[in-house]
Amino acid sequence: MIKILIVENDKDFAWLLQNELELHERLKVVGVCGGREEAVKTACRLQPDIVLMDLHLGNTYEEGIQASKQIRIKTDAKVLILTALYSQEIIENVVAQSFASGYIMKEQISLLVENIYALAEGTTGQERILLQSALSCLTPAERAVFDILMGEEDRSHSSSKTIANQKTQVLKKLKLDNKKELQHVFRALKENK
Repeated sequence: MIKILIVENDKDFAWLLQNELELHERLKVVGVCGGREEAVKTACRLQPDIVLMDLHLGNTYEEGIQASKQIRIKTDAKVLILTALYSQEIIENVVAQSFASGYIMKEQISLLVENIYALAEGTTGQERILLQSALSCLTPAERAVFDILMGEEDRSHSSSKTIANQKTQVLKKLKLDNKKELQHVFRALKENK
C-alpha cells in the first residue's frame, strides 16, 4: 500500500485527486491539507510515502517550495509537485529549490498514478536530474566537498580548514542546517552511483 498525502489549497481539485487515487487499490490517501504549516505537521505525523504538493499554496510559490523542502528534510516521503506553471525553465528552477522528487503539470494529471508508482518503486531519472539541478549553485570545489559530505573519499589537496569553510558554504547555499539533512535529502544521488 502506498500512502499519499495531498497538499492542495483548491479544495475541489484536492477532492478530484483524492477520488481518482482511491480508485487504485494499491494507493491510500492518508490526508488532505491546504497550507504549508499544516502540510509539514501532517507529513511528520502520518509519514506518507508520497506527498502530492501544489506549489502555489499562498500568494507566491515560496509556500510550496518551503513546505516541500521541510517535508523532504523531516520525513522519508518523496514529494511530487503538481504545478500549473508553463515555463520549463521556471518549473525546473522552482522544483529544484524545493528538493522535490518529481513534478507533473496539472494538465497532465492522467500521468499522476504512473508517476506515483515510479517514485514509490525507487529513484526516477527525473528525481536524479532535479537533485543535480539543485546542486548547480555550487562551484566545482564546493561540489567536490558535497561529494565528501555524501561519504565519498576526499581526493582534494585542500587544507582541512579550506574544506571546513567549503562545507559551511555548501550547506549555506543549499539552505540546509547540517550534514545529516544534506545526506537525507540527497540520498537518491548516492543510491544510484
